[in-house]
Amino acid sequence: MQTNEVKQDKWSIIKQYIGSEKIGLMIALVVMVIIFSYLSPHYFTAKNLMNILVASSLVGLAAIGQSYLVIGGQIDLSPGAVAGFSGVLAAILLQNGFGTVPTLLIVVVAGILIGFINSLIVNTLKIAPFIATLATMQAIRGLAYIICNGKPIYIQDKTYLSIGKDRILGVPIPVIILILAFIVFIILLSKSRFGRNLYIVGGNPVAARLAGINAKRVISKAFMITSGLSALGGAILASRMNSGQPSSSMGLEMSAVTAVVLGGIAFTGGIGSLGGTVIGVLILQGFNNGLLIMNVPQFWQYVASGLLLVAALSFDYLRSRKRV
Repeated sequence: MQTNEVKQDKWSIIKQYIGSEKIGLMIALVVMVIIFSYLSPHYFTAKNLMNILVASSLVGLAAIGQSYLVIGGQIDLSPGAVAGFSGVLAAILLQNGFGTVPTLLIVVVAGILIGFINSLIVNTLKIAPFIATLATMQAIRGLAYIICNGKPIYIQDKTYLSIGKDRILGVPIPVIILILAFIVFIILLSKSRFGRNLYIVGGNPVAARLAGINAKRVISKAFMITSGLSALGGAILASRMNSGQPSSSMGLEMSAVTAVVLGGIAFTGGIGSLGGTVIGVLILQGFNNGLLIMNVPQFWQYVASGLLLVAALSFDYLRSRKRV
């Protein structure tokens, strides 16, 4: 009896520390890996697993920002356009003699500015974030085509290209950047006043107002974080592709939302963590990579991705019913 009680206590401690939802996500991740490994001998290899992590670098950065927004009761549909615009802007700056560091700084600042504009539209004009960012998505994507005349701009700066190609201790630089970003923003979300305020604003706007929290400022910061990270992701993608392409990163926003909701962040706001988003990104990219290795036609990959988003939203609905 005592042994069973000890085992139960240990299990309850594990569940409390990790979270029952995250345990379920990790089980789903393991099951997915087992299935694809059985279907293809090329799936569970060191090279392919690293490919999954590299592919996760763009979606992961966008998902960090989207996590902040969804926790705050918002959403942003412009990350894909911001990433595409940022890649083109980086290529133009490099072409005009800007170095790697100034280029990255300018691109990220431009992304933050776009996020600030998004927040102004939402906070000042009181337009729903879905509609507001849908409009800016179209405008930013169009601007990306305008500044490059609709043509890819090739990058020749070897230092800049090394960001997407080189490795440190065998780990690709984009993966290292993603890991560092997750660490920084997990700490910011869980340990800072801004993070606590974000949960309150998303979970109970009335309580946030009564507590004297400036909800507009909190939401504005979340939008700027999302666009800034999307811009960084777009700049890194341009380094990996050797060019800035205005059509790149199409659908990035939906991939980010899928990863966020899969990771257990409530679409209604106020609940979830970036730890779940990490697992959500791995499930999403592992799933997409598995379909690619299985030579599933691209159109069917779109269908599967859409169904995965529906499944994520369904799980979110069931979780919300359970919490009531």
